[in-house]
Amino acid sequence: MIEVSMYQYMDLPQFVLAELVKLAQKRGLKGSKGGWKDFLRSYDKKFGVSLSDPSKRSIDVLLAFLKTFSQNDLKYIYKVFQCHSNQDAVEQLQKSFPDSESAEQGLVYLTLEHPEYPRDYSFPSHEEGWLVTRRSYFDQSKAMVAIDCEMVLCQDGTEALVRICAVDRNLEVKLNEFVNPSKPIADYRTEITGITAGDLDGVSCSLADVQTSMKKLLSHGTILIGHSLHNDLRALKIDHARVIDTSYVFKYQEEPYYKPSLSNLCKPVLRFKLRKMGSPHICLDDASAAMKLVLAKVENGVDNIIPLVREEVAALLVHRIPVAVHSQELHKVIPGEFTVAVKANRKGQADKYTAYVNFKNQHEA
Repeated sequence: MIEVSMYQYMDLPQFVLAELVKLAQKRGLKGSKGGWKDFLRSYDKKFGVSLSDPSKRSIDVLLAFLKTFSQNDLKYIYKVFQCHSNQDAVEQLQKSFPDSESAEQGLVYLTLEHPEYPRDYSFPSHEEGWLVTRRSYFDQSKAMVAIDCEMVLCQDGTEALVRICAVDRNLEVKLNEFVNPSKPIADYRTEITGITAGDLDGVSCSLADVQTSMKKLLSHGTILIGHSLHNDLRALKIDHARVIDTSYVFKYQEEPYYKPSLSNLCKPVLRFKLRKMGSPHICLDDASAAMKLVLAKVENGVDNIIPLVREEVAALLVHRIPVAVHSQELHKVIPGEFTVAVKANRKGQADKYTAYVNFKNQHEA
């Protein structure tokens, strides 16, 4: 459990405090005085929201805002700060010992240094039900396990784990389980997950059971691999330090800030087609593909800059869909051929959900 108090914030430089306030804004976090702008209206009668950019506010104002948060929110914000601190530590370590890291550890660092890492991997792991492995980013074990998970949309607007597969660096299957979500399901997302209600009949494996298995796999500093791995870890409620995210490692040459899909990485890097357009995911295949991508980089030194795949799916974002409306119903109101990827909602939006409607190309979208 992270123990944190305001004293740990008081020595932070202004720009770090400003970034933490910006994070609170992006995540919709509210203290006892409301959100950032609500706070400014009551705290600063002179300027109010006319000077709402946190980077232009004083340390005193930024600290006063952070003091309005609960202990749990402070723990979460502190976790994000730790991510930034770890990025700085890695940068300093690489400068001091440029030739000391293994290829595997280099990819761990590459993931940690990604600009989106603090946002994606700052989990609320202080909350009940989370497993924190408490291993260091700087362990030197070369053991690796790759995973892929499938999630369904539940009636309360959250996602729940229903399938997990894990393979080691020899591509031997270490875990292959259907998981009982233990709450009513609104959408199985069958066209994406390949999972139907029948697949979960009689399934007794729980999230806690999976966490127990993963704890054993991740002992002794094992590196965990996945594509957009933070989504899987959030569903698993596992916070693990040593990770390699293949969506961070490999980049498009023409658009370095656009994350390639796992399927489109397999074409140029591994020279095979992972799945046909519109076909559901095969959990074990995706876990194996992520491991193969890392091995291609570690053992063969493949380039992590890849050519842009022009047939990349074009997506439309559909907001505020009632949970009672199954995602398949979108085919009745939106013309054309497409697949649907449902996003989990934030707390407080249990009656609505958001979905990506994925077309084959920009023209069809």
